[in-house]
Amino acid sequence: MTHDVYAVGNALVDIQTMVADDLLSELQLDKGIMTLVDDQKQASVLSRFDLPSLSRCAGGSAANTIAAVADFGGKAAFVGKIGDDETGQFFLKDLRALGVTIDVDPQPEAPTGTCAVLITEDAQRTMLTNLAASTALSEADIDEDVIAASKYIYIEGYLFTGEQTKAAAYKAIEFAKKKNVKVAFTASDPFLVNMMKDEMWDLIRGPVDLFFCNEEEAKSLTGLADPIACANKIHESAENVAMTLGPNGSILMHGGEAIPVEGVKVKAIDTTGAGDMYAGGILYGITNGLDWRQSGHLASHAAARVVAQMGARLATPFTADEVKQLTDLSV
Repeated sequence: MTHDVYAVGNALVDIQTMVADDLLSELQLDKGIMTLVDDQKQASVLSRFDLPSLSRCAGGSAANTIAAVADFGGKAAFVGKIGDDETGQFFLKDLRALGVTIDVDPQPEAPTGTCAVLITEDAQRTMLTNLAASTALSEADIDEDVIAASKYIYIEGYLFTGEQTKAAAYKAIEFAKKKNVKVAFTASDPFLVNMMKDEMWDLIRGPVDLFFCNEEEAKSLTGLADPIACANKIHESAENVAMTLGPNGSILMHGGEAIPVEGVKVKAIDTTGAGDMYAGGILYGITNGLDWRQSGHLASHAAARVVAQMGARLATPFTADEVKQLTDLSV
């Protein structure tokens, strides 16, 4: 079976809940930032809530993006590691229900990873991530044959926080380059840009064909203040760049051209997964016959729809007619 996108990422189950700012202060958490925590810390935070009443879905950055590709009607595959537990089975069932190809070997010695998404009234999300079994992802899990039958691979930057998962990411990139498959990479988080700036530049100058980032990540990466200047700087090394600007839309760089994409005005409820959804829209578009401007338009509307609801997965996916209407830019 051929796939539009083969994604490599941390397999996590997202658990979302609304909280007051006071709780973030009590827990000494930096608002709007992702923090890695151990089993004990995660259990301590989650014990404050009635878990059965909370929203959950198969998550992790790359999984959110690949779910979006599938939601649009694309053919998608994902590789990650889960634990041999109910949470892991939920992860598999959730992605497979979307038609995502996923074949994993559960780890009996570790629980499935979770991401507690604490959402405040201003729609900011503060994430506590317990990677757990997802850190067991290794080079041996990367399927060369599936990559060879894909148009793009998609790598999340979060994999670079661990040596073993980083090795898996590089193995996927190696196979992709060997088979002439395009490589998309997302910066994932400003802290990662600061942690691995030189390595990220090496990736951009080397194997990466499409680089995803947001405005803050681009500024950290380039040291520049103007978003247009940031995009141009990155495009000097990367063939394609997709940089989100929050409510101001995004900028695509392709073929030496800057393609501005309008923002879509909505009342934001939860910004979780906005960048992941945007990436899913772009990847679906460019692997299914849309041009870059059409893909950006679709991605912008998808990101707007996801921030207007709770959770990183669209409660109401786009219909084929909606996709057709959104990508007909002649009207």
